[in-house]
Amino acid sequence: MNLSVVIVHYKARDLLLECLAALAPDLSRLESETVVVDNDSRDGAPEALAARFPAVRVIANRENAGYARAVNQGIRETKGEFVLVMNPDCSPHAGAVRTLLDYLRDHPRTAIAGPCLLRADGAIEHSARGFPDPFTFLFNRYSLLTRLFPNNRFSRRYLLSDWDHLSERDVDWLSGAFLMVRRAAIAQVGGMDEAFFMFNEDVDWCRRMKLAGWANVYVPGAQVVHHVGASRTRVAPRVIFERHRGMIHYFHKHHPTNPALAALADALIMARAGVMLVGNAFKPAP
Repeated sequence: MNLSVVIVHYKARDLLLECLAALAPDLSRLESETVVVDNDSRDGAPEALAARFPAVRVIANRENAGYARAVNQGIRETKGEFVLVMNPDCSPHAGAVRTLLDYLRDHPRTAIAGPCLLRADGAIEHSARGFPDPFTFLFNRYSLLTRLFPNNRFSRRYLLSDWDHLSERDVDWLSGAFLMVRRAAIAQVGGMDEAFFMFNEDVDWCRRMKLAGWANVYVPGAQVVHHVGASRTRVAPRVIFERHRGMIHYFHKHHPTNPALAALADALIMARAGVMLVGNAFKPAP
């Protein structure tokens, strides 16, 4: 088996069907298998898949197990030499899957290859970044400081904004929306850390790969449309809470420090979560 595709699905049936249709031309030329892990979506996705994509296997969870745990479920149930881990809101351009697969075959010390992610309007989504430090939450893509001072050195270092994202490059980490991963590297390093419910598990996974001596490479010759961005509509409060809880877990895991500084960082991160929860409450319902 050349390739295993693992898609974690949660209440995005139409995007999932669009995603599988976009994958089909590349997968038809490969020895592959596709598994969808459904996190208790209750949106009719398994039935729609049975009708339109009967070869796709479905793992139906009875609860929302979280993203990292669902990815690991899919990996355990597949056997391809390479694993494409992706979100259902991604639509690869023709040849993108093959480009990433060929890159990993030609570069045996690369664990993860990621594509150029594009927004629906064709703009490049800066999906390759530097590893975060304990205060990156102040200078991330959506933070107020980055919006007010986009050229500050902390945001530029983290977002790699001094680079045009048009050339191939070894990077610290790649967005988990669409990752081609070598199974041998997974066998060595392990799957995603299930202490992350959602968000930051991709950063952690890439960091563990690099610490084990593997490379993570951005391959812009593969292009994928990512149908998501900063939401203008209200999201579930749990999404905001889990994003910030993931930040705290990541920093405790990879940036151990004295308890007082750790408590300060934790408090600032949760204060940011509180501000975002208040702002979220005033957004229109989706």
